Amino acid sequence: MKQLINEAINKLQDTFYDVSKYIGQNPELGHEEFKACKALTDVLKEQGFTVEIGTCDLLTAFTAVYDSQKPGPSIGFMAEYDALPDLGHACGHNLIGTMSIAAGIGLSKAVAETGGKVYVYGTPAEETRGGKVTMAEQGIFNHLDVAMMVHPYYCHQKSGRSLAMDAIQFEFFGKSAHAAAAPHEGINALDGVLQTFNSINALRQHVKPDVRIHGVITEGGKAANVVPDYAVAQFYVRASTRAYVDEVTEKVKACANGAALATGTKLKISNYEFSYDDMQTNQTLSDVYTNNLISLGVSEQSITEDQGDHGSLDMGNVSQVVPAIHPYIQICDDYFVCHTHEFREAALSEQGREAMILGAQTMALTGYDVLTNQTLLQKIKEEFNATKSK
Repeated sequence: MKQLINEAINKLQDTFYDVSKYIGQNPELGHEEFKACKALTDVLKEQGFTVEIGTCDLLTAFTAVYDSQKPGPSIGFMAEYDALPDLGHACGHNLIGTMSIAAGIGLSKAVAETGGKVYVYGTPAEETRGGKVTMAEQGIFNHLDVAMMVHPYYCHQKSGRSLAMDAIQFEFFGKSAHAAAAPHEGINALDGVLQTFNSINALRQHVKPDVRIHGVITEGGKAANVVPDYAVAQFYVRASTRAYVDEVTEKVKACANGAALATGTKLKISNYEFSYDDMQTNQTLSDVYTNNLISLGVSEQSITEDQGDHGSLDMGNVSQVVPAIHPYIQICDDYFVCHTHEFREAALSEQGREAMILGAQTMALTGYDVLTNQTLLQKIKEEFNATKSK
């Protein structure tokens, strides 16, 4: 049956190649991925999936299901397909989305025998206001037994952790005045921003090593001879757990409140993107994926352990509600990091497309193992429940 799954994916590989290339050459920002959504769902419909577009009122989200009409587990594959401003698909999401529909289609060829359901979820805007956050909050994934996706990378890497993250915006409101003739009549909003940065820099020596706080000034005034009456800073606050991010975020907000008090400005605090939870890899499921990757010809020595350097993922929110994995697959031989022009070209290369097929087959085989091994599924769930209880 595993051979049948692999053959089904191979048979359609030209279709998958065309879809990934089309998405890669037509990059769309988060929640604007109409072309990508249509390209992916058209293939799923052709392969017998029932498709709903607009899940959770997200216009470019979708839910696709292949129901065997027999009892059994539900396997979920997560598709991403948003691009980056100016860089296009420099994170390889053109491969991710296509890889997940290929995995779902491959596994669907086996469920008539195994029972169960295969789901493919279109999850827009991972780079900003991640669709998985909304979908997880609304319980879309709660019925799944496992969830998985594979991310392109410069090497094969096991699923590991990601950083929880908050995206905070500070708006300072002051009073404009002529900076030379009447500076005493002004209240400098930019000073509020600068004091916030200084206070956060002082805070860094009193947080744990896993914390990352980084920000930019998006508005700092219009002219040097006018006291700025409006200034804005945006920060990401990250740490290895949601609980510690919550703690550090409150300290960062205190820095901004103190800056407002010191400069006489008024302050508005908001979130400019969604908060992401930390990724909780299900190790049992991850081991099954790794074993299947090896069975498809990847040497065990070339698969590295997670290095903890992948930033933040909205897949983390999925992993809080269902056993999940987010491993990485090699698409290039050189060290190209994500969000670069070089990585974008790798995601459009022949090697990238071959990796996409390999990742799809590995996920599909992993799903098959879960469908056919009740003892394995029980072990996956026991680990998930133990992790949540902590």
